[in-house]
Amino acid sequence: MQIWVDADACPRAIKEILFRAAGRLGLPLTLVANKALQVPPSPHIRVIRVAAGFDVADREIERLLQPGDLVVTADIPLAAAVIAKDGHALDPRGEFFTRDNIGERLAMRNLMDELRGVGMEAGGPSAFTHADRTAFANQLDRFLARNAPR
Repeated sequence: MQIWVDADACPRAIKEILFRAAGRLGLPLTLVANKALQVPPSPHIRVIRVAAGFDVADREIERLLQPGDLVVTADIPLAAAVIAKDGHALDPRGEFFTRDNIGERLAMRNLMDELRGVGMEAGGPSAFTHADRTAFANQLDRFLARNAPR
């Protein structure tokens, strides 16, 4: 199992939690971004830098992903692709995307895109909070306890 991070928009606090988990468990952690990232020196952590462009990092993660891998992303279409490839998708706010909820999430995302497209104020996500960080850490710990190689 490997952990992939859609890193361009991932909060720093989430990356730090992932750095610690990768080091503690010896899990491969790959951050994919279209900008330079600073990561701690570790044999378990690597960065793949992709060209700038719409969904370039997402497509690279999707291309490299193996069944059973975990992807950390807030991008709903990427989460849907991960699930379709039998991977696991975890939002930085601590919510798992699943086969049961991804259709609803995609429909809501598409509706919001349409509303923005016709000029309606749809708002954006709320500010990232300590509670979000805690929810993510708890979900990650539970997932790794069940799925990390021993």
